[in-house]
Amino acid sequence: MNKTMIIEKMKLKKKLKNGVLLVGLPGIGLIGQVAAKYIAKEINAQPLAVLYSPYFPHQVLMTKKGTMRLIKNSFYITKTKNFDLVILFGDIQAISSKGQYEIAGEILEYAKKIGIKRVISIGGYSTGTITENRRIFGVVTNPERIKELEKLGVVFGEAKGSIVGAAGLLPALSKLYDMEGICLLGETHGGYVDTTAAKEIVQLLSKYLSFTINLKQIEQRAKKTEKILKELEEEIRKSVEGEQKQGKNISYIR
Repeated sequence: MNKTMIIEKMKLKKKLKNGVLLVGLPGIGLIGQVAAKYIAKEINAQPLAVLYSPYFPHQVLMTKKGTMRLIKNSFYITKTKNFDLVILFGDIQAISSKGQYEIAGEILEYAKKIGIKRVISIGGYSTGTITENRRIFGVVTNPERIKELEKLGVVFGEAKGSIVGAAGLLPALSKLYDMEGICLLGETHGGYVDTTAAKEIVQLLSKYLSFTINLKQIEQRAKKTEKILKELEEEIRKSVEGEQKQGKNISYIR
């Protein structure tokens, strides 16, 4: 294999109507990957295509059945009330800048071919702190989308810096392929898998893309994550207090 390839698992009879590509690849807090995989599973999306690339790491994954498989990104398809929805998630992103652009180009060419009009990526916005309420930050290529997303609680204009990887490249480059781009970033610490932030984005997307989804499983996972984080915070607090007390005693002796 010397170039990225997309192998179709399902042949579409016609172009999609109001086609939306939802992208959730591994990134900060694994928010995109968790959210996209959860949505695809819960709304029974069907396999559409698989992407393989020489820009992925040179390794294969071993399965519990004793077989092996290549690292891949997978496309799934379903229909919501108002959209034909294609969901892209996968094992990993390209490990080089050249690979990121090459794979993004292949994805967008395929998306345009099947009738995608809008590309929505999911990522994480790292703050380095743990917050109880996770905000969702947004950036778009079409300013007309801002108001409709703000009504759902998406925050615009406050996030700063750059978006690294597919979460930024795919929606930004989509404009060159006559598509609209939206990037949704879940507020997160950045140092762990943030299921809570993923849940917030899943909930928002269910409203924005007109689908009904059971949040029970992801809510349970989020509660477990929050419990572990609170326990970790408490351990850190006790450790810091202990060091401070020890420091005071030492300074007193001196």
